[in-house]
Amino acid sequence: MTRPTKKHQVHFEHFFQQPSATPPQQCVHEYTLTTRRTTLQTAYILHHNEVPLEGEMNELSAPKSQWPIYNFFNEVPLDMDMDVIAYDLPPAKCRRTAADNPLLAWLPEHQTFLDETIFLEGCGHKAICSLCHCGNSEKNYQCKDCFGPGMFCCACIVQQHTCLPLHRIELGHNPGHWCHNAHPSSGNNFVIIDISGIQEITLDFCGCESAQIHFKQLLQVHWYPTTTSDPQTAATFNVLEHYHLLSFELKVSAYEFYHSLARQSDNTGLSPIKDRYSAFMRMVHEWCHLWQLRHSGRGHDPTGANGTNSGELAVLCPACPHPGKNLPDGWESAPPSIQWLYALFIAIDANFCLKCKAVSSDDIDPGLNAGWAYFVEETKYKNYLSAWSGKKQEHSTCVSHNTVNMANTKSACGLVANGVGTVDCACHEFKLPTGVGDLQKGEKYLNMDYFVFSALIGFTVTALNISYDIACQWSKKLWTRMDSMLAHLHVLHDAMQIHYFIPKFHIGAHITTCQTMFSWNLARFVGRTDGEGPERGWANINWVASSTKEMGPGSRCDMLDDHFSNWNWKKVTMFGRTLKRKMEEAPKWKWEHCAALDELEATIQPGLLDEWRLEVEAWEEDNTKPNPFDSRVTSITQAGVRAQLIKLEAQELEVGNDCSLHADVSPSILISSGIELEDQQCIKLSLLTNTLQRWIDSWISIQEHYMPIVSVLHSSLNSTASASEAVLKPQHCHLYLPPSIDAHLHCDQWLLQHEWDLQHAQAHDALNEIHSHLCLCSHMYKFKDKNLHGQNLITCIEARKDTGVKKYKCACQALESLSGHLDKVGWEVSLQSLRSKDVRPMGDFVGGHTQGTGMISWIWLATGVHIEWCKARAHVAQWSEEVQLLLEEMRCMLVFFAVAG
Repeated sequence: MTRPTKKHQVHFEHFFQQPSATPPQQCVHEYTLTTRRTTLQTAYILHHNEVPLEGEMNELSAPKSQWPIYNFFNEVPLDMDMDVIAYDLPPAKCRRTAADNPLLAWLPEHQTFLDETIFLEGCGHKAICSLCHCGNSEKNYQCKDCFGPGMFCCACIVQQHTCLPLHRIELGHNPGHWCHNAHPSSGNNFVIIDISGIQEITLDFCGCESAQIHFKQLLQVHWYPTTTSDPQTAATFNVLEHYHLLSFELKVSAYEFYHSLARQSDNTGLSPIKDRYSAFMRMVHEWCHLWQLRHSGRGHDPTGANGTNSGELAVLCPACPHPGKNLPDGWESAPPSIQWLYALFIAIDANFCLKCKAVSSDDIDPGLNAGWAYFVEETKYKNYLSAWSGKKQEHSTCVSHNTVNMANTKSACGLVANGVGTVDCACHEFKLPTGVGDLQKGEKYLNMDYFVFSALIGFTVTALNISYDIACQWSKKLWTRMDSMLAHLHVLHDAMQIHYFIPKFHIGAHITTCQTMFSWNLARFVGRTDGEGPERGWANINWVASSTKEMGPGSRCDMLDDHFSNWNWKKVTMFGRTLKRKMEEAPKWKWEHCAALDELEATIQPGLLDEWRLEVEAWEEDNTKPNPFDSRVTSITQAGVRAQLIKLEAQELEVGNDCSLHADVSPSILISSGIELEDQQCIKLSLLTNTLQRWIDSWISIQEHYMPIVSVLHSSLNSTASASEAVLKPQHCHLYLPPSIDAHLHCDQWLLQHEWDLQHAQAHDALNEIHSHLCLCSHMYKFKDKNLHGQNLITCIEARKDTGVKKYKCACQALESLSGHLDKVGWEVSLQSLRSKDVRPMGDFVGGHTQGTGMISWIWLATGVHIEWCKARAHVAQWSEEVQLLLEEMRCMLVFFAVAG
């Protein structure tokens, strides 16, 4: 496609040699912006004692008519990069090969770009001439928003910006002189992408023999070129910096940003806008990579960018243990009372929102970071996966975790990655270097092991705490799996103290054993760590998932690396306020939990406390000892007993023993329904009277199938009743459950056994209800004293507590009646007789006793109060440890920044 370019007036000025101390043959630059043309020009300046070459001065001083004339009416062929489309139409996609990728041509020059961008941040050409053009003062300042790197003294730059108060002034670079050997850009058309919009200009490059290559000339005026050879498009540093921050804070996509610039150039849609979206994406990709290199100090390292080591571009957590940076001398041999302060806390997790479609390849879209930041090095990682691709994942024995059990079956149709796995700092939520990688088919151990060991090889620690939502399964054969991996991933774990945990939010989905063995809340020397750090990070990064899903593999990894660096950097800048807030809160919680523990211990016999203390300390030293957090009381609930009885009846049916005398109601359902009706009779609600009577009538009609004597008993009762008692209320109706029937006539043994099981569970349920209402009532009294007046809510809770007491006593009375017929003994130990003085909160005392002499009621001891004491003790210890950890983190930060500085 061709089109004629617009005719522009060529701007020339005569060159006049003036006395100067400039070294001979020094090529310096002058950057000017006229109304019609932008010129990037370089003059060949001679020493004032040097004789010019023959014909040189004549050519430079020749009149304008003898200068070459450029024919701007020639039609210039345009390449694909300069196709003209309307900005409101999506750019056409085309398949590209590795040979067509300009990024591959840029890679050999990325050190040059790094050097040039760092050079612009310094004082640049200051050594050429230290005086400002006014001749009065040294030039030390430049403006970041004005065109070109002109450098001026304080007075001059203030005068120039009298009407530009928002421009940013900083130390800068000095300008040079004019060049009269200007070369127009290719096609005499140049596209510049700026915050103000997308503009087409005509531009001249310096053509002197000593002039820099074109892309360097653009860099020196803070314009970033799209290619290294014959650039025709550039973006200002300002627009790249602006987009970079917007992508972090607003998660703006490059597509949306570019088209907003196009609308800013022409919001009518009538003028065609150059399609430079793909070029802008490439410049952003390179810019972000250079940003990470500069901020990691690679531009000042003698080995340059190519000497970057694995993970060196990552922003490190200053509070984590880094030997040689923030740990004291001799930390390896510190006593156990201090050694835990130098432990490394890591958290492992996967994110299945960060998918990647199969739209490109590593050859066509290579990554620039190449394992230098957070993602693992791709070639080694994929070779490892290929070597172990046929290995099957063992199934979970805890609960049906989809993470584990579905890892071999998850569909990844059309995707090269269905998510990412990461390793984070569990305490401070930093992404760890080389601890991130793609997941191809679910959350396999094969992938997650690689990320963990890749991240750990960067640390030297003696204590390691690992948090993972499937730690109970993943940790079983971890080190056996490591022995079969590549040698560079082996971690010296024999001398480490390693503990595994499940994050606090996820642990509720695990079985009871896991909830005590892998709990952050019950462990020592971990402070108040919750292990949920990665989840908070996902909330930030998931906003870019829709953009990265459509990218090639290299661009996607580099973009995620860039966002992870921003996340870590924001954590660093917020560390001071975060630690200050935590340090203000931790002592308050510590003393509050200490007071609660003292209050609890005052109600428990000293002998029991000594016994429990020895037991929990033994378990903390050796986790193979009996776990004090495991309940010593068998959990008995009425719902559980009902389910068990139904299961037994089903087994009887399988062998042909059908005890049911009714088509829909089995014996266990009959007894459990009768007990439930007894509970309903205790609730005196007039509105439910008719409903309750219908339930009782229906139940009695079924009861007569199993206990025919019931009809005789009801008839006898009705015949002997007086006229006033002829109409009985349903609350007073006799249900004749097995204990009461057996007093008149023998009842079937299996009905008595069902009654026993259900009443035993009923008593335990009632005791738990009494506990709950006592705790709630005690809390409400304290809350009322501080905030409220009145008694209505507390009266309601007291009534429910009394109902629970009545239910317990009825169940115990039934058990006592049944125990003689079933030869049941020993049940009175856990279900004692309930007296009025026994129904009191844990810290209340009777008979004039105080906390020093009072004894806790048996109702609390019967349900495992030792577990509550163990938990209260653990909470006090953890808040004390949290204070110590925070002090150590503050020290580590100060030392880390002092060393880094």
